[in-house]
Amino acid sequence: MTPYTTDDQRWQAVYTRDAAAAGHFVYAVGTTGIYCQPGCKSRMAKRENVEFFTDAAAAQAAGYRPCRRCQAKPSSIRRCELVARACRLLETPDNPPSLGQLGTQLGVSPYHLHRLFKAETGLTPKAYAAAFRARRLRERLGEGKTSVTDAIFDAGYNSNSRFYESADQRLGMRPRQYRAGGAGTAIHFAVGQCSLGAILVAQSEKGICAILLGDAPEALLEQLQDQFPNARLIGGDAEYERLVAQVVGFVEAPALGLNLPLDVQGTAFQERVWQALCEVPVGGRVSYTEIAERIGAPKAVRAVAMACAANRIAVAIPCHRVVRRDGDISGYRWGVERKRQLLDRETALS
Repeated sequence: MTPYTTDDQRWQAVYTRDAAAAGHFVYAVGTTGIYCQPGCKSRMAKRENVEFFTDAAAAQAAGYRPCRRCQAKPSSIRRCELVARACRLLETPDNPPSLGQLGTQLGVSPYHLHRLFKAETGLTPKAYAAAFRARRLRERLGEGKTSVTDAIFDAGYNSNSRFYESADQRLGMRPRQYRAGGAGTAIHFAVGQCSLGAILVAQSEKGICAILLGDAPEALLEQLQDQFPNARLIGGDAEYERLVAQVVGFVEAPALGLNLPLDVQGTAFQERVWQALCEVPVGGRVSYTEIAERIGAPKAVRAVAMACAANRIAVAIPCHRVVRRDGDISGYRWGVERKRQLLDRETALS
């Protein structure tokens, strides 16, 4: 039995202003119509006017309103809670609510909700809902227990045609190919050497899908195989070797630019981060905080760092230009020393 099971125990907690009882129950005062947490510092009510409820929702259902003194929370917490509730509503397998419907359910204006949601998550509610459906679909396809059509509907798409309009963007390939680990997808690749060590360049039908750096060519090939376990990997021929030479030239002299299409596959948030990175000029350095501010998500610094770590296209998507706020060099997917070399080279060229 908990210390706050009976009304006598609860009243004792209220009378002694026992802050440890917060979260176990709330008490309401019939003469004021207000409910409070047990440790509230408001004027003590008379016992005969006090009623106990298991939680705030039960007290509100009985017609009581929250105490402004003890129910008040820091604005940052209230914002996070509001956005979290919005996320749960958007993560419905059925049609997600529109911005107007979302605002009505949460009791805020659509404009305020849109601005707040984007500031906290880096995405609009619509983009979040789309990204969640795509993630759910990837999970369902990965399970391999349902048909592609069932997986599409389970993820919240109302029709096959609606999904297939954005299938390439959301999966990077056809759904059946994604489910089969890239089966049926042809990916050309070649391994070379540059001043940073071994380099692997891979290209799908849409464009460059990987530029990997490392010490051993064999390890880079294993990374590519892990990324596309069932794709048809085609070793570079003479024509493709020329493309690799172009990429190596770009790595050695970034100021030359890389005029090749990229096959970027990531979440909506990652793609926004990667786009912002591509706008950082050669020789420039930005912090994770600056990138977060540029994409309109100033609080998403940690998420920006994770998006940088998820980047598989080295140098062309220049996550190496992101440093700590104090200017120190932070982590890098392909090693801090390689990051240092790239930055030093670009500084000398700029």
